[in-house]
Amino acid sequence: LLLRWRRRRALWRKVAEAQERQERSLVRMEAVARRFREQHPSVNVVSILSLPLPELSKKLRDGSLPPDHVFYAYVGKALQIATETNCITEFLQESETQVRKAKLMEKQGLLYGVPVSIKDSIDCQGHDSTLGFIKNINKPAAEDSVVVQVLKRQGAIPFVKTNVPQSLISYDCKNLIFGQTCNPLLYTRTPGGSSGGEGALVGGGGSILGIGTDVGGSLRFPAAFCGICAIKPTGNRLSKRGIMAGVVGQRAVAAAVGPLAKDVESLALCLRALLSEDMFSLDSTVPPLPFSEEVYSSTKPLRIGYYETDFFTMPSPAMRRAVRETKELLEEAGHTLVPFELTNVDYVIFNYCVRGMFADGGSSFVNKFKGEMERGSMGLFFWLAKAPHWLKTLLSWIAKPFVPRFSSIIRSMKENTVDEVWSLHHEIEDFCHQFIAQWKKLNLDVMLCPMLGPALGIGYPAKLSVAVSYTMLYNALDFPAGVVPVTLVTDEDEEELKGYKGYYRDWWDRTLAKAFHGGVGMPVAVQCVALPWQEELCLRFMKEVETL
Repeated sequence: LLLRWRRRRALWRKVAEAQERQERSLVRMEAVARRFREQHPSVNVVSILSLPLPELSKKLRDGSLPPDHVFYAYVGKALQIATETNCITEFLQESETQVRKAKLMEKQGLLYGVPVSIKDSIDCQGHDSTLGFIKNINKPAAEDSVVVQVLKRQGAIPFVKTNVPQSLISYDCKNLIFGQTCNPLLYTRTPGGSSGGEGALVGGGGSILGIGTDVGGSLRFPAAFCGICAIKPTGNRLSKRGIMAGVVGQRAVAAAVGPLAKDVESLALCLRALLSEDMFSLDSTVPPLPFSEEVYSSTKPLRIGYYETDFFTMPSPAMRRAVRETKELLEEAGHTLVPFELTNVDYVIFNYCVRGMFADGGSSFVNKFKGEMERGSMGLFFWLAKAPHWLKTLLSWIAKPFVPRFSSIIRSMKENTVDEVWSLHHEIEDFCHQFIAQWKKLNLDVMLCPMLGPALGIGYPAKLSVAVSYTMLYNALDFPAGVVPVTLVTDEDEEELKGYKGYYRDWWDRTLAKAFHGGVGMPVAVQCVALPWQEELCLRFMKEVETL
């Protein structure tokens, strides 16, 4: 008991250190923003903050806006949003030096002088990438991740790191070190996760461009919940060197790094900058595919597949309406909409995603929590990971008639042999080829899909891991997928929600109905999907949806 008490005290000291560093960061941001206002009282901060990224970057490059004016305007706004939502974990003080050097730069990249926020799990030299784990405090990264290096070479100024849920395997945003991040549009709602700090900061206007990661919807949930745009590219389109993963080494569900911003044009500008010779020379495992302007700027009418439900997670009335209204607008604009039938999504989620990510029965994931004081809301998961195979089999059999989804989760948490893992990977490849064959049989360019929404109440994502079906499908397939906000929840949607039953009518369906409740006025997005390596076509489709 004494040893445990001493160890816990040591852990709390580390937490206190990290929290003090966070507090010092905010104090520093307040001081530098105030000093700048006092020295430059005539600078119109509101007009700077209102500029869209393409216009802002143009003004920075042509010299009509000095980089320090933009930088300190965003430092001030970021501080305000951080105070309201608790989204920033650390201010990168070296960014002030970068701003001073920016004035002397001869070669101006596409993101010259643009302040950029960075997710906690993306390495920035000299700063922790905690993933919400106490054991990662005071372990600063030895060098910048490739993405951060490319951003800097393109003239961008990474200025803050943002909050994540513990382990990243969650679409909420809370950990024991930095606490809960709130949605900037409604503080009782989650900002989504795991790039939740990014969603809150960009959604609140405290950052014009954010960089996050996605292994099941971790870019798309925060964007959709906070009313902004994001794109999850094909897994290897952008370098993941120097980016910490929630589950290291698994290959069943493709992770990706991507941008979040207020509009699609900003995402396109970011990808133009990142898909440069710098990226390909720093990481030769990334295919040297520069951004295709021809595809992005095409005006050719599109042939678009669509579906309103995946028959696994029943869409909220607002989700269904978002797809329906977007479909009608696209048809009016001259595009062809073709129904697409999804089948066996339950099998994909349980057998490919859950079983694929935790093919060792979850033991390596559980080991990450050793020595931590909190395991979030993962008590049941930990118990399942540690339970013997015979007990899991028995429980799965008993649960199947009453709670089939719970039974499937238990069954997919078994420890696999190497042969079984290889067979699973082969099966996922086959599924991907079948999906593409169905896509090509209908001669589709892109796909319009639902996106979970509106934002759930804080704490609900931990109880609703099954609701990731709309996003995680495209990690299993490794297709580029973006989200665009298209509507707000209406009183009629809220009234219709009273009849929400779900497809399984189990505890999860009843909980999801409660989680959706009370979202009037909150944004709802749609998901735009393209085939692998077709990010430019995906963005072009997103732009069309946004414009309409």
